[in-house]
Amino acid sequence: MAVLVAVAVASVLHATARAERRNQAQAGGPRVTPGEVALTDHGRMIFRNMAWGPHRDEVTAVPASDPSGPRTASGVKCLRFYAASGTGVCLQAVHGPVSDTYRALILDAHLRTRARYDVPGIPSRARVSPSGHFAAWTAFVGGDSYAGTNFSTRAAIVDVRTGRLIPTLESFRIIKDGRRYTSPDVNFWGVTFAPDDRTFYATLATEGRTYLVRGDLRAGTLTTVRPNVECPSLSPDGTRIAFKKRVDGLPKDAPWRLYVLDLRTLRETPLAETRSVDDQAVWKDPRTLVYSLPGDYGADLYELPADGTGTPRRISTAAVSPAFVG
Repeated sequence: MAVLVAVAVASVLHATARAERRNQAQAGGPRVTPGEVALTDHGRMIFRNMAWGPHRDEVTAVPASDPSGPRTASGVKCLRFYAASGTGVCLQAVHGPVSDTYRALILDAHLRTRARYDVPGIPSRARVSPSGHFAAWTAFVGGDSYAGTNFSTRAAIVDVRTGRLIPTLESFRIIKDGRRYTSPDVNFWGVTFAPDDRTFYATLATEGRTYLVRGDLRAGTLTTVRPNVECPSLSPDGTRIAFKKRVDGLPKDAPWRLYVLDLRTLRETPLAETRSVDDQAVWKDPRTLVYSLPGDYGADLYELPADGTGTPRRISTAAVSPAFVG
């Protein structure tokens, strides 16, 4: 009993010390100062700051042309974040005395909260439609990693104009291989929107396989497009999907490589990133993708050409969940 008590005390002290260190700025880290962040500022990259210090986890902005430069922190904390056309979605933890709960905030262009929605598990992905009219998020409701098979996800979409919430894509009719498909094991994650405010893409998982599905918000349908596609991200012109793909021979806990799919020809192009990327990549522009990889303070951001050429380049340390606005 004494040993158990000693271990418990040591664990609490270690966690407290680590929390205190997280609130202290680290030498050599990025410079972060408080200020105003707007989702309509021209040419900005806005992201979750993960640098240790008083602004850790805050929505933070830098010039898109200088992503490693000084950061302006907004005071709004998010676990996942995305923005488009003056609308933001922020997935937060609400810390309770026994356990945490989670919520999604819909933000206006000045990061003021417009609406709140309960999120049923640990936040994983977030997206806003190009028009700013729709937001989506994914949460783990069982397990906490896409790498294995013991997990369950819930993907939701909300019309931010009316507040109409689709709490789970499981309510949509699935068309798989041209036929109506039902199964108790379906999971969805990684929504990405087309500019028409009707079409979206997502990942469907069932019977041990994943599929790219095309969704129709008006018809309430999801139609399979191609197998072995996860965390799709639609290009600005709507012609290509960046995604992570499971590749045979890679470790079970790091099984993915980045690819781009041409939606017209269904031709896949492997990208020049040899590390396993567990992220929903973001299109910086029609030629460039940005994604996160593990770093010293949680994650760093890298960019890479979307045509299979070039080499990965780290553009920002201690950062995750980027959005390019303005």
